[in-house]
Amino acid sequence: MKKQPEQQEGAIKHSGPNHQGSNSTSPYPVSRLAPNFELVDLARQISEADSKINIRVNAKLKVIADQIKHLQAEAQSVMEAAQRDQELHQADCNFTRIPGRIYHLYRKPDGTTYFSMLSPQDWGKQCPHEFIASYRLENDMSWTLMD
Repeated sequence: MKKQPEQQEGAIKHSGPNHQGSNSTSPYPVSRLAPNFELVDLARQISEADSKINIRVNAKLKVIADQIKHLQAEAQSVMEAAQRDQELHQADCNFTRIPGRIYHLYRKPDGTTYFSMLSPQDWGKQCPHEFIASYRLENDMSWTLMD
């Protein structure tokens, strides 16, 4: 059984282990010349740490919120493109659509739409219906609007 060193009279008993390292690594002042730790100073340090942590967390959360907004806008764009592609695939077409080719969309007076291989320039002055736009059919069956 190890014998504990005798404590000086009037010394405070600590329940934890004593610091065994050098004075510079001590978690508490070991010199009478060391500055006193005031409770107010400790509270100020804690408050400053809390403030800096909150600033950092808020900045990171703002970045995440901006990313979420960007992803929502991207998702909205994808959904709108998918809806447009579905509508274009429902347009009347009397030929086999081949990816990579450009087709021209027209609207009849009754509101129905159809694709033609002929552009408005090909029709000349005798274009039979209202020209809407030209699209290229992509390999993934999506449509790209042509200028």
